[in-house]
Amino acid sequence: MSAPTAAPARPVRKHPVDQVPPVPKLLTYGFQHVAAFYAGAVIVPLIIGGALGVTPEDMVKLIQADLLTCGIASLLQSIGIRIGKYRIGVQLPLLQGVAFAGVAPLITIGFNHGGGSPALPWIFGAVIVSGIVFFLVAPLIARAVRFFPPVVTGTVLTIIGVTLLPVAANHAIGGQLGLPGFDWSYSVMGASQGGHGDPTSGINMIFAIGTIIVILLLQRFFTGFLSTISVLVGLIVGFVAWYAILPSVPGSGVTFDWSAVSGAEAFWIASPFHYGPPQFAVGDIIAVLLVMMITAVETVGSLYATGDIVGKRISRQDISDALKADGISTALGGTMGSFPYTCFAENIGLVRVTGVKSRWIVAVAGGFMMILGLFPQVAAVVGMIPEPVLGGSALVLFAAVAITGIQTLSTVNFNDHRNLAVAGTGLAVGVYVMAFPGVTQAVPEWLQWYFSGGIAAGAFTTILLNIVFFHLVRRGPNVTTDAAGDVVTLDRVNGLSEDEFAALFHGVVQDNTWAIERAYAERPFASAAALADAFQDALLAGTDAEVHELLESFPDLGSAEADGSVVRESSGALADVDDDQRADLGELSAEYRAKFGFPLIISVKDVERYDQVVGIGWSRMDNSVRAERQAALVEVSKIVRHRFDDLIADANPITSARFGRFADLGTD
Repeated sequence: MSAPTAAPARPVRKHPVDQVPPVPKLLTYGFQHVAAFYAGAVIVPLIIGGALGVTPEDMVKLIQADLLTCGIASLLQSIGIRIGKYRIGVQLPLLQGVAFAGVAPLITIGFNHGGGSPALPWIFGAVIVSGIVFFLVAPLIARAVRFFPPVVTGTVLTIIGVTLLPVAANHAIGGQLGLPGFDWSYSVMGASQGGHGDPTSGINMIFAIGTIIVILLLQRFFTGFLSTISVLVGLIVGFVAWYAILPSVPGSGVTFDWSAVSGAEAFWIASPFHYGPPQFAVGDIIAVLLVMMITAVETVGSLYATGDIVGKRISRQDISDALKADGISTALGGTMGSFPYTCFAENIGLVRVTGVKSRWIVAVAGGFMMILGLFPQVAAVVGMIPEPVLGGSALVLFAAVAITGIQTLSTVNFNDHRNLAVAGTGLAVGVYVMAFPGVTQAVPEWLQWYFSGGIAAGAFTTILLNIVFFHLVRRGPNVTTDAAGDVVTLDRVNGLSEDEFAALFHGVVQDNTWAIERAYAERPFASAAALADAFQDALLAGTDAEVHELLESFPDLGSAEADGSVVRESSGALADVDDDQRADLGELSAEYRAKFGFPLIISVKDVERYDQVVGIGWSRMDNSVRAERQAALVEVSKIVRHRFDDLIADANPITSARFGRFADLGTD
């Protein structure tokens, strides 16, 4: 009797990130990534080179070196290098580009060394050293991410955007501002730009605002890919309109000279130290290292966003591998004549829009970028972009950076006065130094690196204050007030007996002792947020009987008893309801209770209008009893969160007054 034949081994299914699409799809989606990325990639060398007043030939070299290094960096991050267990690159669909955070500090470094092309070796020296140091300390940075919470990253991103907006505005008026004695009215790539450097010029304003309008129209009326490449299309439309219209307008002063493009080399590859041996200064290196720390936070955020999109869990090792790739790419950029590198958010959005998760798509895009970096004539065309058009596009990009920071700050609990102190002071110091860069001369030479620019001063201040307030000082935030009106800090909460804890927080969970007991068991609380989470977790851990008891402890929505509950009707969608509306609510609540056996609960603070409350209630009537118990528990969870936030607001009256918070504790 023959032995049974073994079943054939089932093929191992690759994760979508590791799958290699067919060649046509690789090329098509790879080109889409390049199109979405290109405008942001070339704007940085254009702005830095333009601000420093480098020669037209060197501007072409900067663009080429940038594109070439972008391609190499993207290949490194998406494909990665593995030597045994040691890996460089996170192997996710992440496209790398020059970090916006470096624009202002690098321009400042160039100014400090006289500007123009001779200043570039000082910039590249700082970039090279910073990249090497960053590569070596990447594993440590991956462990120190806790020192960069949203209050730090949001503030720093806001400072970056606010600091860069004047740089973009300077280009929008034609590049007028700069160091005393510098001639900022140079022509770009041999094409004279009329009205250059004049804030009163109608030409400059029309094309800057016109470029913004084109971008906004694309973002308003299109979605998906066209919306993603709106900045690139704005640059192209502005470029074509400038040279198609203005040369024929009498008195415009604009001429079109294609000789800079036709005279450029057909092929050139960036070589190491093309601008001369790198030069080094400690203050410059510290400034770029700070930029790298900021880009580290950006990279971590991009990793988590991409991980969510492609369905991969991001580990501490992944963060370390990605940061090591950033370090090598930055060191390579400085060697080849480019700047610090980080992940580009535009391409993360494109992964979400297309649904194509393969990292090999980004690898192909990196190959395209390398090819584009080999042809000087392409870079020469880019170098001809009129400054008002460039400035209009940059205004949109840099404003988006500031808005991203503000969006991050919206997740911060500013009822904790420490967050207000950290963010407010960091932003104030950053704007102070940005507005008056001469303050650098008011401090000793050994401290001038701290005030080397608005981004540096603001970011250093934010990071240091976060450490002081949250990691060195153990007092803890104000959480609530006791019966005597005295402030209760987090440390005091951690030392309370269970009875004392219940006396302070019974109203948060509608006097349900089982929820109080479970929340109390979670001590010690590391932060006010951890305390809030303990109450949320306690609700979810309840048995069926306990959850029913919790739901029954709430009054029917719209009843007289509900008027004194935590979520006061005056603070939500039920403000000033009339008798007829209250009667309708009573009818809804009665039918709801008859079907489900517990009161209708809606967190009305989260609803804008009365009709929406009624609509939500009737729509929930279609749920099963089990599904509706879960829906009601979600509403209770929202109410508990509001109650806790109000406790924090009461304990921090100055902060809560600034942010328009109103105490509403849910007690008699």
